[in-house]
Amino acid sequence: TPFHNNHNNETEILRSNLNVKLLINAPVFPDSDTRPRAEPHTASAEPLQSCCEKCRALKNPKFELVTPRKISRDRLQLQLDAEGVYECSDTGLVFEVSQRVKITYCVLSWSKFSTYLTGSWKFAGPIFDVDCDPSILKSVQFPHSLCLADKDNEVKFSVLHVKNSRGLIEPSADHSGSHVRWNVSSLSPVGPIVQTSKSAEHHGVVQVFQEVGHENSFSFRVYLAGNNCSDIKDIRRAVRRANNCKNNKRYIQVDKPPTCMLEENRRYRLISEPMGHITPEDMLFSPVIVEVKGYFEVFFEESPPFKLSLTDADSGHTVWTATIREGDCVHHLDENPRKPSKGRKRQSSTSEEELCHKRSKKARGIDEPDCNATAAAPDLTDQQLMQVAKRMGREWKVVAISCLGLSKQDLEEMEAAEESVTMLKFNMLERWRRRQPKGKAGIQDLHKCLKDNDDVPNEVIAVLDAIVMHVLAYDISIRHQESLYRSTTILFYVTCW
Repeated sequence: TPFHNNHNNETEILRSNLNVKLLINAPVFPDSDTRPRAEPHTASAEPLQSCCEKCRALKNPKFELVTPRKISRDRLQLQLDAEGVYECSDTGLVFEVSQRVKITYCVLSWSKFSTYLTGSWKFAGPIFDVDCDPSILKSVQFPHSLCLADKDNEVKFSVLHVKNSRGLIEPSADHSGSHVRWNVSSLSPVGPIVQTSKSAEHHGVVQVFQEVGHENSFSFRVYLAGNNCSDIKDIRRAVRRANNCKNNKRYIQVDKPPTCMLEENRRYRLISEPMGHITPEDMLFSPVIVEVKGYFEVFFEESPPFKLSLTDADSGHTVWTATIREGDCVHHLDENPRKPSKGRKRQSSTSEEELCHKRSKKARGIDEPDCNATAAAPDLTDQQLMQVAKRMGREWKVVAISCLGLSKQDLEEMEAAEESVTMLKFNMLERWRRRQPKGKAGIQDLHKCLKDNDDVPNEVIAVLDAIVMHVLAYDISIRHQESLYRSTTILFYVTCW
């Protein structure tokens, strides 16, 4: 979700018949909750004040805000009930439709498409993949991050339209201070691009993530990016990748006002009070992917508070500042590794009662179970696989290759033998189950494969969670019955003794 600048004189009117909000003023993107958590997220629920005094007077059109349904981590869906112009409250995308329609769309990363840009073209906002009937979707307006207050800067907007693995530069129909409008020709990955006569200013964001787990030191990552969904998605993905590394590092977002103005091809320096260890010394801001720009790493040996300031490396002008206090550094992670229990060591001697009990069991031919042995988890059943298959989305082929280890040849073989899409998805899961080592094709194993993938629908994760809970409840019930049986047996033999 991008952080959008707020404007004055907002008036909000609820329209129950369309279940939308009509916002009278420039489009405002509601921000999500930013309490510290293990997975990075975006803005505070409180509206952000405008950080750009230059753009405040720009007149932007008025759109009806609609809230999408989230069908996977990055895939959204809107059900529009009538002809009109609607703005997605999560992404800032604006759709002009001629009749009732359902639109599915997702945020993409420029890292996959930046190679299609040639000459002086550079991306100006997020890139999206939109799925809809193009005869009903008349136009799409893409949010951009440029500040257009500088009238001396000649700006030319277009869109990059990726079709059949080729990047086509198509003209835009119009643009405003916040959006670039494009008349729909066909639908595939599309995003706004721009040419400028000189370096442009961008509405930017600064995002801070703290490394957790160290009691006597404080380490942070500070990212700079344009205020658009694709850049913020790349930051989120970079942090998630760092969290999944085997170095046991965990980063979570620190909620601080993120917006600021960042100028292309200008170097920025991060300074701190008290003085911390900051690398690199400065960083060049440019409209390239986040993975290329990198981040500042900040390390303190003292305890908070820490004041961080982003300054122009040449002029020393401060463009962003935030204070990290002690309360910002207190985090509770649900996924902390469990520490081994420090129970009493098992006594080497055996009591007479235990010996008597063991001798009695041996006499009756009963083997003593090994308490430390753990039974292998049962494989997923066909019925459970079908539950998952029915909820798998159209990206199932991507999931098959990126998550389940199948190959393109596997998919071609399955498609040659089966036409039903649901059965193809089932066969995909069944082939994964068949290739897993013994005891590694259970519900927990499949859940681990799918849980952090952007292309897996939320419904799939929900089904897996439900199966996990059912299995755990059944296991607890069995263990409880076994415990009661052992207690009754011991009581019987103690009484006999």
